[in-house]
Amino acid sequence: MKVRFIERDGGVCVADAPVGSTLLDIGQAYGQPLEGTCDGQMACATCHVIVDAADFDRLPTASEEEEDMLDLAYATTRTSRLSCQIVLTEAMDGLTVRIP
Repeated sequence: MKVRFIERDGGVCVADAPVGSTLLDIGQAYGQPLEGTCDGQMACATCHVIVDAADFDRLPTASEEEEDMLDLAYATTRTSRLSCQIVLTEAMDGLTVRIP
């Protein structure tokens, strides 16, 4: 499957992603500036991404814990998510996210 990262400078990175991987792992593998300081344990917000509005409803709803962590993230929007909490499925093929 493919995932599109819209970089801070407007560039686009299209990544090949195996089903079952996290968006954080794919972003890091493709050199995106997603720190993931807590190694995906949802104890920080350094893997914050903004999901394209057209794709947002394809994702499972964020947990209350994820919503709490997003309160600490920089430049959040209605479609903000933690990339460590997005486990990729075939239904998410073509997902587009922006790096804030």
